[in-house]
Amino acid sequence: MLNISSLKKYDTEKMYEIYDKWPEIALKSYKSIQTPVCFDEINHIIFAGMGGSGAIGDIFASVLSKSKIHVNIVKGYLLPKTVDAKTVVVIISVSGNTVETLSVLESAQKLNCKIISFSSGGHILEYCKKNKIEHRIINKYHSPRASFTSYLYTMLKVLHKTLGIKEEDIVESISELEKINKKICSSNLTDSNPSLNLAKWITGVPMVYYPFGLQSASIRFKNSLQENSKMHVFSEDVMEACHNGIVAWEKKSNVQPILIQGQDDYIKTKDIWNVLKEFLVKNNIDYKEIFSVEGSILSKIINLIYLLDYATIYKAILDEIDPSPVKSIDFIKKRI
Repeated sequence: MLNISSLKKYDTEKMYEIYDKWPEIALKSYKSIQTPVCFDEINHIIFAGMGGSGAIGDIFASVLSKSKIHVNIVKGYLLPKTVDAKTVVVIISVSGNTVETLSVLESAQKLNCKIISFSSGGHILEYCKKNKIEHRIINKYHSPRASFTSYLYTMLKVLHKTLGIKEEDIVESISELEKINKKICSSNLTDSNPSLNLAKWITGVPMVYYPFGLQSASIRFKNSLQENSKMHVFSEDVMEACHNGIVAWEKKSNVQPILIQGQDDYIKTKDIWNVLKEFLVKNNIDYKEIFSVEGSILSKIINLIYLLDYATIYKAILDEIDPSPVKSIDFIKKRI
């Protein structure tokens, strides 16, 4: 049984309290005094970041998937060879000390491209000051993953003109956060809470299927299950999975399919969803469906991420695990 007492007992750093405030933080961040920038004549944008910071780049890639801007995501040390004067490199590091992202920043500085950086401080801030690179300081809340709305909406404030993202879409997405907050927050630990219900349903290894456009929501869910719930999880594009991964269901396992669907998925994608569900039913495989809200792609992704992320906190508490510590990541970081 999950209640507020168990939340407080196992979530020792009170991550859930930050999640409860996500809509408030989003609005505050978007209405901040940050000045928008407008990089002219760009046709290529690169988002560089790791972990929770890298997830921000995934979301921008999804939002820009139908635009004329070519988007690359760098989660590592190396920039693509296509960087030129019409490229913007966006550096994202909540801590400001991510070694891979700092390396990308140093590489970009040597090229004829535009650069803007976001962090809460750290070595990246120092490097940008020294080299007169555009940098914005953003508040960190609890951890990089919990700082999601702070970073995303500050970056939307700064970059929406450059990226051609409509302000009404941003405002709509915050409104959707406010709506779902009432259903999934810690003050509603009842059977009407979809995040809590999903957490209770997950008893094995999740296999998350997603359509084109919603990949960032699936990646974020996978990452948050790994960090918060300390569990293995898989994520696959539903189209690609039906050409290979589907065969794995012929063998019994404790893997559980979760189907992330958009309200207006492409008609052929809808056909695939229907066939996949028919297959799962025929083989007595229980599955869970998660649907996006209607609206812009930004609203869909943000709403899904909020619902799914909160499920990972509830899953941790149900398993009597503290969602905050990431000892394995700390082990790796000390050695690179």
